Amino acid sequence: MEALWAPWRMEYILAAGKKEKGCIFCSRLKQNQDRKNLILWRSETVAVFLNRFPYNNGHLMVLPRRHLAEIKDLNQKEVKEIHQLTALSLKVLKRALNPDGFNLGLNLGRVAGAGILDHLHWHIVPRWNGDTNFMPVIADTKVMPEHLQTLFLRLRKEFVKESE
Repeated sequence: MEALWAPWRMEYILAAGKKEKGCIFCSRLKQNQDRKNLILWRSETVAVFLNRFPYNNGHLMVLPRRHLAEIKDLNQKEVKEIHQLTALSLKVLKRALNPDGFNLGLNLGRVAGAGILDHLHWHIVPRWNGDTNFMPVIADTKVMPEHLQTLFLRLRKEFVKESE
């Protein structure tokens, strides 16, 4: 039998059923520990996070820095920066990971798949031809080819390059 190692998943497994108090996004934004919290980029009103429990390698989230649960409450600057940072994230992911496509999405409400209900966040999930294979289908296992901190450093470098 083959063993696949994904040690960062233990954090997710141990946290199951333990709900952190308050908003996880707001809490992490206040800590100013971007590398630890996987915050790739911040603009004046928006931030880009690397998803700690990704659907795929390079799974990002773009969110307003202000705590908002409703799209209607976004101001024009936030709407503009969300769009700009989504476009920038796509550019960075294309250059760094060379995906064949992307899934972009916003889950509103628990029945729509929202795991965090009270802070809007858009998902950007890179996809590759053939990235669906027997592992998730037969073994209910997703193979992540790169450690999150290694990927964070690589993507962060690309965000910095784009801002120069």
